[in-house]
Amino acid sequence: MNGLRKRMYEQPLVSIIMNCHNGEKYLQEAIDSVLAQTCLNWELIFWDNHSIDRSAEIFKRYHDQRLLYYYAPKHCSLNESRNYAIEVSRGELIAFLDTDDMWAPQKLEKQIKYFKNRNVGVVYGNYWFLNGKKCTKKIRYRKSLPSGYILNELLCNYVVGLLTIVIRRKAFECLENQFESHFSMIGDFDLTVRLAVEWDFVAIQEPIACYRWHGENTSIKFRDKHINELEKWYDKMQSHPVIYQQPGLQSTLSQCLYLKAMKCITNYQIIEAFKIYIKLPICKEKLKLLIALLIPRSVLRFLRA
Repeated sequence: MNGLRKRMYEQPLVSIIMNCHNGEKYLQEAIDSVLAQTCLNWELIFWDNHSIDRSAEIFKRYHDQRLLYYYAPKHCSLNESRNYAIEVSRGELIAFLDTDDMWAPQKLEKQIKYFKNRNVGVVYGNYWFLNGKKCTKKIRYRKSLPSGYILNELLCNYVVGLLTIVIRRKAFECLENQFESHFSMIGDFDLTVRLAVEWDFVAIQEPIACYRWHGENTSIKFRDKHINELEKWYDKMQSHPVIYQQPGLQSTLSQCLYLKAMKCITNYQIIEAFKIYIKLPICKEKLKLLIALLIPRSVLRFLRA
C-alpha cells in the first residue's frame, strides 16, 4: 500500500469534471471507467445540475474519497456548470468526461507525462465511436492527429474530442474567458481553438476513450443552434488578432454553409441549397454538397424515413 500511495502522489493531480443533468442511464459505466484508471492521483468533481432522476443516488453509492459530489446552487447552462465545477477543483491538470462516455484504463497515464514539457497546454487523443443503436464500434479518426502548434489545422479540420483532452490549469486560467456561457453547442470548440493560440498540443494516436452515440446527444438534437453559434463565432473571430490571420478560418465558414445547405436538402429546399452551393469556395464541403444535390428526391425521402 505504501508503494501504491507513493506512486499516486508522484503524479500531478488531475481534476476530472463530470457535469450531470439526468444522466442516470450510463452513469455507472462512466464512473467505473474513472475508477479503473491506472493513474491514481485524480479527483472526480461531480456537478449535479439539478437532476431529477437517480443520478445522485447512483453516484453516492460509491465510497471513494476521490469522488466529490456538488449540487449546483441553481440550474444553469452546461458551459456555466463546467466553469463552476472547475472553480472548486484543485488539480494541476483538468479533464472532462460526460455521463454517457467512457475512458480506457490507461488514458490519463498516457497523457500526463507530456506535461513535463512546459510549452504543452493540451494533450488529446483518438477515441472510439460507439453507435448505441446499432451496437457497432469504430475508431473516430483513421489519419494521424496533429501535434505541436496546430491552430490552423484545428480551424481546417477540428479533431479534438472533449472527452479525450487534458488541459494544463495554467493554460485554462490564462484565457480571458474560459467556457463561454452563451455557447451551448460549440463551447468546447471555442475553448480549444483559443487554447491553441498560445499553447502546443500533443496527440495520442490510439483511442483512449469511447464516445457513445445514442440519438439523444445534444449535438445531434440541436443542429440549427449549432449552425447559428458557429456563424456568430466566425463573426466574432474577425476581430481576433491571431485567429483572424489564419487561412483555416475560411474553413469554419465553409463548414457552416455546408451544414445550412444540408439542412435545406433534408427539407427538400433544393433551390436554397443550390444558392448556398454557388457561394461555397472550392473545398471538400462543396464536393460533398454537389453529391447530395445530385441524389434523387426519392432516395432523399427514403434516407429521411
